Amino acid sequence: MAKIVVVTGGVVSSLGKGIAAASLGLLLKSRGFRVTTQKLDPYLNIDPGTMSPFQHGEVFVTDDGAETDLDLGHYERFIHQSVTRSHNVTAGQIYDSILSRERRGDYLGRTVQVIPHVTDEIKKRIHSLSLTTQADVHIVEIGGTVGDIESLPFLEAMRQLKLEHRKDVLFVHVTLVPFIKAAGEVKTKPTQHSVKELREIGIQADILLCRSETPLSSDVREKIALFCNVPTEAVIAATDVGSIYEVPGVFHDGGLDDLVVSMLGLPDRSVQPPDLTAWNEFVRRVTRPEKQCEIAIVGKYTHVRDAYKSIIEAFVHAGAANRSRVNLRWVESTDVESRGATALLGDVDGILVPGGFGERGIEGKIAAVQYAREKNVPYFGLCLGMQVATIEFARHVVGWADANSSEFDPASEHKVIDLLADQAGVTEKGGTMRLGAYKCALREGSLAARAYGAREVSERHRHRYELNNRYAQQLASRGLAMSGKCVGRELVEIVELPDHPWFLAVQFHPELRSRPHDPHPLFRDFVRAALERRAARLGNNDYVPSAVASAAAEETSQA
Repeated sequence: MAKIVVVTGGVVSSLGKGIAAASLGLLLKSRGFRVTTQKLDPYLNIDPGTMSPFQHGEVFVTDDGAETDLDLGHYERFIHQSVTRSHNVTAGQIYDSILSRERRGDYLGRTVQVIPHVTDEIKKRIHSLSLTTQADVHIVEIGGTVGDIESLPFLEAMRQLKLEHRKDVLFVHVTLVPFIKAAGEVKTKPTQHSVKELREIGIQADILLCRSETPLSSDVREKIALFCNVPTEAVIAATDVGSIYEVPGVFHDGGLDDLVVSMLGLPDRSVQPPDLTAWNEFVRRVTRPEKQCEIAIVGKYTHVRDAYKSIIEAFVHAGAANRSRVNLRWVESTDVESRGATALLGDVDGILVPGGFGERGIEGKIAAVQYAREKNVPYFGLCLGMQVATIEFARHVVGWADANSSEFDPASEHKVIDLLADQAGVTEKGGTMRLGAYKCALREGSLAARAYGAREVSERHRHRYELNNRYAQQLASRGLAMSGKCVGRELVEIVELPDHPWFLAVQFHPELRSRPHDPHPLFRDFVRAALERRAARLGNNDYVPSAVASAAAEETSQA
């Protein structure tokens, strides 16, 4: 079986367990090991697909159409391999599976209990993924914070795994060592109590990753080691950094990958340290950019940055590819409605309208599109961003004043143009969402085809409405180029304006496919267009001095 590394978190939430798991995966993969990662979430939802972005942040969609936790996006970006629905397990999925079997009579009259039935199902999901991926190392991240009642069945399952496979399971605990400003020192007590919580349920942490604002002295590390019953070398400082992409280097310098290899008895396949040359070059471009531009994200959930996590990271990748810093200006679409596009977008170098659900803020997004089209500002629309771009074009270029969504208003004195139609098809859950990867054929010579350098691509979707083909020809005759269509379904995937400096909108979510070493071509070219606009407006006085280069990804580096 695969060696299993279990990553848990204590003291407070949002310590960066996902980044820690992804960083360890990167380090082990760079040493030649086959690595897979899995997130176990304790909430009772089947998946995060029905959760509000204000509650959960982004829903990360996989190629096979699973709606998953945003940490899976970190796994893909750091380890540079795609995940599937099996890589995210929720308590809701576990209980749903068990109760379905109970109703069918599969348990033959036995009492169904947390132990062994729930814990056995959790372990089965872990072993199944290990076998499917043929991984050497399987990293399992447990959602939530140690001490929460919701995560107890998952932690109990991990305790049993350790008992059953003593030499093949390792526990890495992410904890907090806060700096108390008034006292002028760091405090180890929260970490001690967090490790104590683990011990009380039968788990001894093997390695501690200690989040701290300041470096940990040797005395502090020795104190933590003594009270938490781990070797001093197993207390690794996870000091705050400017970019999440610096974390693998911090952990490597702290000896994390060496410790894991040694403690699990893995064959050290390299006498030299892991080859992080390409990764370090990427980090250098992120932290020391040569240029900068400012792009407005006109969205509906801008107060919750995690709602746009993959978009943020795609801009980091695209910025690095262009040796530039991308400053993101967060603009609520409802503010555009009340204050006007010129006031909020008048000095930006590019405008992006992301996806979203519901009617709130739609008119503000349409106004942002109109501003970008009329003022020749580079525009990039994602999912809903393509739909509002089409509506804006229909209203203000074609002249269909009532062009809107598929919701027909019988009380309207004028015909409401049904530009969007519910054509996605029924999913296995009974909804009408088009989820997962679909192939898209690109028109030769189009902006999209030049960016991709291909005639056909595969991209991930998460939406309900499609552009209504009934009006496609009329829109195209007035200049809206439909440069990408879904293979086999004739659904419009990409629209462009050929007479605009850079105006492109897509029905899919390209941000989900962007990686540090492989930035998404549409994001890359969009940033390039924004840089060209800035240069034309301001000349070349956009160099970022090295003194402030450490702030290169301020908006994009929160773990």
